[in-house]
Amino acid sequence: MIEKMTDNTTDNMTSNMKILVIGSGGREHAIVKKLSESKKVSKLYCAPGNGGISQLAECIDIDALDIDGMVDFSKKNSIDLVVVAPEAPLSKGMADALNNIGIRAFGPDADAAMIESSKVFSKNLMKKYNIPTAAYEIFTDSNSALNYLKSSKYPIVIKADGLAAGKGVIIANNYNEAKAAFSDIMGNKIFGDSGNKVVVEEFLTGTEVSILAFTDGKTIYPMVSAKDHKKIFDNDEGPNTGGMGAISPSLLYTKELADICMKKIFKPTVDAMNAENRKFKGVLFFGLMITDEGPKVIEYNCRFGDPETQVVLPRLKNDLVDIFEAVIDEKLDSINIEWEDNAAACVVMASGGYPGNYEKGYVISGMEDALKLKDIYVYHAGTKKTMDGEFVTDGGRVIGVTATGGNLGEAIEKAYEAVGKIFFKDAHFRKDIGKKLYSPVEGSFAEKITVFPEIETPNI
Repeated sequence: MIEKMTDNTTDNMTSNMKILVIGSGGREHAIVKKLSESKKVSKLYCAPGNGGISQLAECIDIDALDIDGMVDFSKKNSIDLVVVAPEAPLSKGMADALNNIGIRAFGPDADAAMIESSKVFSKNLMKKYNIPTAAYEIFTDSNSALNYLKSSKYPIVIKADGLAAGKGVIIANNYNEAKAAFSDIMGNKIFGDSGNKVVVEEFLTGTEVSILAFTDGKTIYPMVSAKDHKKIFDNDEGPNTGGMGAISPSLLYTKELADICMKKIFKPTVDAMNAENRKFKGVLFFGLMITDEGPKVIEYNCRFGDPETQVVLPRLKNDLVDIFEAVIDEKLDSINIEWEDNAAACVVMASGGYPGNYEKGYVISGMEDALKLKDIYVYHAGTKKTMDGEFVTDGGRVIGVTATGGNLGEAIEKAYEAVGKIFFKDAHFRKDIGKKLYSPVEGSFAEKITVFPEIETPNI
């Protein structure tokens, strides 16, 4: 297990490749965009894709969860590589099905994807292998949970066990809120069967950092750091979303902290999965909380994060195809992965009402003007292209406006300048993405951390 790769490069990679990317969001657009820059790719497909992705790849009308449909399409079209991007098809065994018929798939098999698809599994894994995380209890019925919550310390974190599109985490500030959360999750089944089991965790204080890492089950290579903004409103208020924006790097994530994470979290997690006979090959996402006791794992994801991918991949120097192939072949130690010495910021523009009910079909204007600005890219998440060639809203998170710059302040300013040129009815976005880089914490660990000032974001 190593963090820094050798100087060797991967030779004899396949040229003229036909690649299929599975998914339809901003993350998939960022992956398709990076793959489109590869000289090894002759044809890109995306299923089902979206309006923006259709400008770079041929979009195929197959549902992301349709395993048989993806397998059939891949066989008929002699696909060389399938990138399974979302967590749901990975947890259902999409990568397994493709690999079983000899089609190379990037992404973990279903057994390894359980690190995200079951919070109960991941929490028990961390406990068993001494990976730092929040204290927790697991419940399968509301009555025993409510008895526990009557004497709990608040705030407290309540998580549905299974996949919930990034919305299955509720922070309860008192017993009544906790009771309501359990009523929604277990009684009203707002997350379906994902709420059959519920994890109750202690509330960790500190600052969140997202680390995505390439791993082939032997070598793990962390990418540049990022910070997501989950809450729908400014100042981290309101319900959780799939992510309202991100920045990279996190100035909190120093080399010292990276070394600690490698020793106590990253390497032990890959080793733990191997010990459980669940070798993980793909992108392993670590959602971390930097506390006064050091870094702790909030959650694992079995794939690229969204919107973190939209600020991480633009900073990657390498051909992404080389990395995907090296992971599949378990030769990641032969790749020297390099990153631009810059920063990136992404602001998500969402439909009014998201993450609740919202309308679709509103015309999006101004994207061409935004793209005329320097170092701007607009990643489509919930869009559709009409027969007239117009882009209309087709989801909760509609677009992610990403900018790169020499430093975070510059990247954030550019991103908001571009956002100011884009319009659709009832558009909603946070105006403080990256403004507060992190909340300082107190204690022996935090005393070693340099405090950075807030960045002022432009008024929109």
